[in-house]
Order: sequence, then structure tokens, then C-alpha cells
Amino acid sequence: MAKTKRFELQENETIDQCLERMTKEGYIPTRRMEEPIFHEVISNGKKIVEPCGRKIIFEGRQE
Repeated sequence: MAKTKRFELQENETIDQCLERMTKEGYIPTRRMEEPIFHEVISNGKKIVEPCGRKIIFEGRQE
């Protein structure tokens, strides 16, 4: 059975650099996932949840 591993895109890293890092470790990208990042802001006494970014994660399968 093939081994899988998740690779999270690091700060100040491009997608190409992340994919290159995966290849160096012997993994082939099989799936890309994006997860939103939220933060709470209090405005006029109400809590508002606003998106403030996203996290990109690649899933890789070992060759």
C-alpha cells in the first residue's frame, strides 16, 4: 500500500517550491486542499467572524 503524507505550504514559499520539496522527499502530489483561516472581530459590540487568509495543503503519495 502506498504511503501518503501532507505538505503544508510554508510562509514565503511558492507552490512550485512546495512541490519541489515533495519531489525531493519522494512523493507525487495527488490532491490539493485549501482551508480558510478566520479571525473574530468585535464591531459595535457584536462578534463578527471574518476570513483573513487560507492554508494550502498538498497530499502526496510515495513513489
